[in-house]
Amino acid sequence: MDISVVIPLLNESKSLPELEAWIRRVMDENGFTYEIIFIDDGSTDDSWEVIERLSGINPHVKAIKFLRNFGKSAALQIGFESASGDVVITMDADLQDNPEEIPALYRMITEENYDLVSGWKKVRHDPLSKTLPTKLFNAVTRKLSGIPLHDFNCGLKAYRHIVVQNIEVYGEMHRYIPVIAKWAGFRRIGEKVVRHQARKYGSTKFGSFRRFINGPLDLMSIMFVSKFGKRPMHLFGALGIVAFFIGFAILLYLSIAKLVFKEYGIADRPLFYFGILALTLGTQLFLTGFLAEMVARNSPRRNVYAIEKKLNFQEKVGS
Repeated sequence: MDISVVIPLLNESKSLPELEAWIRRVMDENGFTYEIIFIDDGSTDDSWEVIERLSGINPHVKAIKFLRNFGKSAALQIGFESASGDVVITMDADLQDNPEEIPALYRMITEENYDLVSGWKKVRHDPLSKTLPTKLFNAVTRKLSGIPLHDFNCGLKAYRHIVVQNIEVYGEMHRYIPVIAKWAGFRRIGEKVVRHQARKYGSTKFGSFRRFINGPLDLMSIMFVSKFGKRPMHLFGALGIVAFFIGFAILLYLSIAKLVFKEYGIADRPLFYFGILALTLGTQLFLTGFLAEMVARNSPRRNVYAIEKKLNFQEKVGS
């Protein structure tokens, strides 16, 4: 199969018929073999019924429905696990991403040998409350990750299939998939200017205030997990040893001062309490690293979500 189009959605019933028809036309015009995988993230409207009708029109339509809303990261992860295409395209369901971009994205993966290509909505049709936080976090992410992308959070992306097989998206980390891919070892990351369209139906699920809080936390989580997720002792153990020896050195100095140089009142000196604090903190950090190492080596699989229904998949429902 040439292409898997993974589309997470939440209450987008009005957009789905137009989106499916648009994707189908682009695929047929270019002769692609394809599948469209809708991931219904707990919609409360009639999105699932619309998808069922679309599957009757187009046998390439597949779908998974979550029992409740788990978030975009969960939807993408399940979509990645279900995709069969050589190239996996992700896009939003609100018609703001243009399916006409798919052939060029496909060629960048198959002919120009990119591992991942991210869309760049250079001209946006979004309110200022959305564009300003986006520019801020894109700038911070570029600086911290070293990846020269302008729009990390663009929903329109293309991936080589091996990439989606080897990355894990959970929590709210879908915003930083290029960073996750880079830390997984996929460094051929490109960018393509794509057309952005104004939302035609419904309202955005975007929360600008939440992004100011969650964005930096997600990025720090990715940086930490990528470097130390499988070896937490390397971080906590190292910090613990440094703190422990600082505290040990301070207390040794004060003990020598008391026993050899007959200095008294060392327990009243602030340095004494700092030494005790450093010694205790070092011990706690070391133990934290040890426990984290045990958890990392024995942790169960994280991405398990309750699936209510599947459509046109051979796997057992709920697997």
